[in-house]
Amino acid sequence: MNAGEFSQKVDDTLSAIEDALDISDAELDWDFAGGILTIECENGSQVIINRQAPTQQIWVAARSGGFHFDYHADEDCWKQDGLELFALLNKSLSEQSGETVKLVANA
Repeated sequence: MNAGEFSQKVDDTLSAIEDALDISDAELDWDFAGGILTIECENGSQVIINRQAPTQQIWVAARSGGFHFDYHADEDCWKQDGLELFALLNKSLSEQSGETVKLVANA
């Protein structure tokens, strides 16, 4: 994938995450600035999502660790070792917020 395609895929993914947050019942705040999406739980903990153009990855920082997702065109999703991006976000945000978070891609 070339740099333009990568950039568009990441933009689409970050937009899909924001759309999912918009319709979520979870008590989460988020801010998108400088290409970084920061999701904050009521307790002040954060999940941070950003693009890494040199490696063509999406990186996620959460209490449970740092994750580097590669795009899988055959499945049209971002994965790290079989773990899909939205699945990780749901798990991490649920653990950090203390409530069930179910973000759905392309909601």
